[in-house]
Amino acid sequence: MASIGSTPRQHSFAAIASEIGSWSLSLKIGTVMMLLIALSAIFAPWVAPYDPNLQDFESVLLPPGFAHLFGTDSLGRDVFSRVIHGARVDLQIGVITTYVPMIYGVMLGAYSGYLGGRFDAILMRILDVAMAFPFLVLIIVILAILGPGVQNIYISVFLVAWTMYARLARAEMMVERTKDYITAARVLGFPTNRIILRHGLPNVINSSIVFSMSDFVLNILLVSGLSFLGLGIQPPIPEWGAMIAEGRDFILQAWWICTLPGLAIVFTGTALSLIGDGLARRLGERHHTFV
Repeated sequence: MASIGSTPRQHSFAAIASEIGSWSLSLKIGTVMMLLIALSAIFAPWVAPYDPNLQDFESVLLPPGFAHLFGTDSLGRDVFSRVIHGARVDLQIGVITTYVPMIYGVMLGAYSGYLGGRFDAILMRILDVAMAFPFLVLIIVILAILGPGVQNIYISVFLVAWTMYARLARAEMMVERTKDYITAARVLGFPTNRIILRHGLPNVINSSIVFSMSDFVLNILLVSGLSFLGLGIQPPIPEWGAMIAEGRDFILQAWWICTLPGLAIVFTGTALSLIGDGLARRLGERHHTFV
């Protein structure tokens, strides 16, 4: 029972603290690392000591030091400021290219798995065709047609990435629709949309959430790779992959230009991987608790 004199706000804080306390170590560490990256990206104009595009030809290729924490590049730009602002670009692209396809794919897959029939057959043929080609090749082809740029990256990744979530959600829903609670909902005469969205979807989305963590990492690596190839973010926008591409010609004399943005990618990927591992364990524990 609640203690006398406690407020609803205190109860909510206690519930949050209890939930966080039950997290695994990997989930806690990954969340702290991701919060650090996210806060740096959000407050980039205040965290970064210099304008990321400010050129200073008197400070070209300076090594890391007090004036420039991560050194400077071939145009005298502060690498630390560009890495911080690059986090904003990469995280924004990572969120949009991961969760917009996820929402669309999970919804479509859930309806397909529950309804079956002709709708499911048509969707499966579309998925078979889309997944017959390598993921990266399809995106490069679409970008070659549309041209480089942030908006075209969103379009190309969306056209390909939703298929994985649709297949995953469809498989989960096909299992869920045979369970007693779905049968009971049908017997009670609940509308199809209510059965799918309010009863089935909360039980099929967990695997997609866990998968989205690794997909987030892959999308950041994808955008960085596309920028490295010249198909992604175009200069002078600070983006980690583009920064690595710009620094490859100076790797022997100014290793910091491409090494430190690369470490930023590794740090972010590690954080998301830890979160994904922790979420998989946490959601699995909840599933076994309620079953």
